[in-house]
Amino acid sequence: MNQRTPTLLYIDDDDALARLVDRGLTRRGYRVVHAASGEEGLERIRRAGAEGGIDVVALDQYMPGLDGLETLEQIMAIPDAPPVVFVTASQDSSIAVTALKAGAADYLVKDLQGDFIPLLHVAAEGALRQAELQRARDEAEAEIHASRDRYAALAAERELLLREVNHRVGNSLQIIASLLHLQASSAAQEEVKAALTNAMGRVAAVAQVHRRLYTSQDLKSVVLNQYLDSLLEDLRRSAEGDRMSRLTLKAEPIEIDPDRAVAVGIIVNELVMNAVKYAYPDGAGPIHVELISQGDDLLLSITDDGVGDNVKADPRSTGMGQRIVAAMASKLDATVERDPAHFGTRIVLKFGRIPAAPRKTSTAAAS
Repeated sequence: MNQRTPTLLYIDDDDALARLVDRGLTRRGYRVVHAASGEEGLERIRRAGAEGGIDVVALDQYMPGLDGLETLEQIMAIPDAPPVVFVTASQDSSIAVTALKAGAADYLVKDLQGDFIPLLHVAAEGALRQAELQRARDEAEAEIHASRDRYAALAAERELLLREVNHRVGNSLQIIASLLHLQASSAAQEEVKAALTNAMGRVAAVAQVHRRLYTSQDLKSVVLNQYLDSLLEDLRRSAEGDRMSRLTLKAEPIEIDPDRAVAVGIIVNELVMNAVKYAYPDGAGPIHVELISQGDDLLLSITDDGVGDNVKADPRSTGMGQRIVAAMASKLDATVERDPAHFGTRIVLKFGRIPAAPRKTSTAAAS
């Protein structure tokens, strides 16, 4: 595949030297275009698109009208301007420094015999390579920015969809909880009423997580103190009479993932409702929920000052609440203990801030 012949625009008012440059660079594979002044050179560059393009410019300093530095400044203002090699007969290094600061790709000193032409060829080649590398960098950066924009747009769309899904799920769970509440209110048998109320609390615990997700900026975590506060408020509203009037919460602003937050909420719901039903047979009493951090672990406690172990087992109890607490504790990889030193009942769960690594099953065990 034949490569395109590069075009060099030589801007110099010395016609004889321009002819030497033309001959010297043509032999080296260039097409040379001559402009006798800065104004003419600028015009050539501006209309270069229609003539096949200017790939590199060699610009003399001393010319009538616009000098080299003034011309260079205007070339640099042209969009997608070609690289410029600054050429002068002056030995003044300050001109070189000024030209390079103004945007010249290279600088060299010329002579009237044309001995500088091989150096001009080397400088032009270097300027073209530098310009090509810069174009490649610009294209790569543009692609990176475009990729980032595409990724950001996809991430925003995904977050919006997740928020919408959580919103719809939360609404559906709220409807289910409301239906259970209506059914419990109209139930004639106390056992049925209690079962429906318990089911409503479990649904509300899950619904609160989804409510937190679609109203939060962070879809990956739930702040437990806010979540538990809303959950306990739901329990207060759903309870009959004043049996929840002394339900209190003390919780640190700890963030965990939504799945584990659901498990925490269901455990709190079960243990609080158990305390409401059994801790105070003669009426209401204090029930306290506390969540604190202890190093890398979290401690969740539900405490009452009721009858404790002195309560007789309810013959109507199915043990469903205990099984649910055990299942959710297993999901959290938590330990569940009763505090023997507490007068009433104090249940303490201890689990890690982050999910435990999955246990590996050995080949022998698996077989």
